[in-house]
Amino acid sequence: MAAVDTGTASTPPADGDPAGAESAARAALAGTGVHLMPPRGALACLGADAASWAGFAAHWADLTQDAYAARRGTRRLRRYGHFSLATGTGELRLLPHTGFVQPDGTNPLYTSVDRRFDPLTDGFAADPVLLRLIGLLGRVAGALDSPERWSVKVHPFRVVATADGGGEPTPEGRHRDGVTLVSSLLVGRENATGGESTVYTPEGGEILSVTLREPASLLLSDDRRTLHGVSPVRPVDPARPAHRDILVTTFAPG
Repeated sequence: MAAVDTGTASTPPADGDPAGAESAARAALAGTGVHLMPPRGALACLGADAASWAGFAAHWADLTQDAYAARRGTRRLRRYGHFSLATGTGELRLLPHTGFVQPDGTNPLYTSVDRRFDPLTDGFAADPVLLRLIGLLGRVAGALDSPERWSVKVHPFRVVATADGGGEPTPEGRHRDGVTLVSSLLVGRENATGGESTVYTPEGGEILSVTLREPASLLLSDDRRTLHGVSPVRPVDPARPAHRDILVTTFAPG
């Protein structure tokens, strides 16, 4: 993939303040290690209007089955992409597709397991909203560390729940991902209740607990000094399935 511009869009929505939103995120991460960016600020930073956001959200209709989660009774759809971001220039490269391995001492269900997921589609990997999101997160992550390059891993998820069983966004429970910055961007919810995101201290104290309800809500945390987890998702109307669409993006030196 050719290098792309991940800078802030030149014409963000007029009702947002992208510089203020980024500054607040950096300050909070450097302080408490956690920040919730409201949708208005996130959309301003992403330069996303209704049409571009709808196009971005449409990628969640083309995710594929997570066989590893299915073995534990959770219906979860996903894809996976790995990028390299230069901190000095903002140059972004999509790396060759490989398996996904989490380091020791992180996810208790899958530590050191080489899991294989389908790659991002070409359209998803080149979507302007995704590219601007990576650029935004790279600038925010600069409050935590300043490597020459960031290893950026992109995980779009759809967790599905029915009346017969709740969907588990984090079947491993509270955990860390073994990275510097972890982010969760809500893309959408349908017929869903639950899905409360909680960030904890390493000792288990609660720092922040919030249910991401409005699309473009962006939760950020310093993964080196926090744990996180999400409660089960259940259908409001038990006659219909529920789903929760989220984009998890992580940054680690690399």
